[in-house]
Amino acid sequence: MLDEVKVFAPGSVSNVGCGFDILGFAIDGVGDEMILKKNDKNEIVIFPVNGYENLPTDPKKNVAGVAIQALLDDLGSDQGFDIEIVKNIKPGSGIGSSAASAAGAVVAANELLGSPYSRMQLVDFAMIGEEVASGDIHADNVAPATLGGFCLIRGYNPLDVIHINPPKDLWCVVIHPQIEIKTKESRELLSPEIPLKKAIRQWGNVAGLMSGLYTSDYELIGRSLEDHIVEPQRKVLIPEFDELKLSVMEAGALGCSISGSGPSVFALTNGKETADVVAGAMDVVFKRTDLEYKIYVSKVSDEGVKIL
Repeated sequence: MLDEVKVFAPGSVSNVGCGFDILGFAIDGVGDEMILKKNDKNEIVIFPVNGYENLPTDPKKNVAGVAIQALLDDLGSDQGFDIEIVKNIKPGSGIGSSAASAAGAVVAANELLGSPYSRMQLVDFAMIGEEVASGDIHADNVAPATLGGFCLIRGYNPLDVIHINPPKDLWCVVIHPQIEIKTKESRELLSPEIPLKKAIRQWGNVAGLMSGLYTSDYELIGRSLEDHIVEPQRKVLIPEFDELKLSVMEAGALGCSISGSGPSVFALTNGKETADVVAGAMDVVFKRTDLEYKIYVSKVSDEGVKIL
């Protein structure tokens, strides 16, 4: 078996408009790199994170350490690991920073242990690590980061993930204003009660989006990318959100909504040409602000964590 492995763990967009806590997809172009090495100390050692020195190195407080420990406990192993993380996804970005670290860690550890678990089984362990950052169990980021493509979380007890390959010309544009929104704080904004009429509209959109993805019906995908519940409550945290959404829809996007808990905002398009136009529209809106921001244009990735 190998003693050392390097992986790339992709960013992800969760919720995808109508699918709060149950839907997400992987993106290309941005992700964390991690190096795991076996050690003979029977402990998990996390070195200071490259780029984000404030992230915890205590394995009981770091999502990567917690995820790997969950895997080791299930396996009944006391194998130790040294972990180096190059953090290319800013924490609190809304594009799956903690999920990438958790997913990359368990895929790498599994590889070094002789692959006792399938990719689908690894989602369970990554989800335990993700809980450290979000304060709640949810797999809508860690599942696509681990498996790639779209992932629908049908249920959590037991975890039931439905993997969907993305339509071949489905592209994603993500703008990340360089501010931080903590997932825990963003969740506190949400009302625990949902009016029945809104819930019915939301269920219809989730079903429509699933059908659109399976049949590559881009028009149906666009009609279904509406969030009547979470977006109206969270958009107040994101500068220029309403103007941004209007601009990207006028530029030809299929749909636009908040990525995860924000502040990132995503749009889906049919093809790269439209994606580039949408990226330009986002750029125009945010150039008028005094905020720093990054824009990513990516195909919806059908790959999760990659062994490098």
